[in-house]
Amino acid sequence: MEQRKDARFPVQFRSSFSSANLVSGEGSLRDLSIRGCRVFSSIEVKPGTALLLRVQAFTDQSPIQISQAIVRWCRASSFGCEFVSLSPDEWARLHYLIKDLEKEPFERQQEDTEAV
Repeated sequence: MEQRKDARFPVQFRSSFSSANLVSGEGSLRDLSIRGCRVFSSIEVKPGTALLLRVQAFTDQSPIQISQAIVRWCRASSFGCEFVSLSPDEWARLHYLIKDLEKEPFERQQEDTEAV
């Protein structure tokens, strides 16, 4: 069994994707890591397809935009993407999100309580 290089986090974010005249749609992004994710969607996407992927991780901010995500596999109603290209600003936003997900749940809850 292949070991993953990066931790994956169980999330559920709205997402949308598009590819130059090949496919577009919406889905639910899950299993997020710093290098990729899994998207559940009713739209079939073939391995090797390059997508523009938008991730609505924050309700009060614009989506994180991955300018190039390559589909690596496809299974019943889901596909896996590797993040290939992001702008420096979008990379920083993704990195911030992952760092937040790495915190223990009680740390996040404590920070939320302190903010109130």
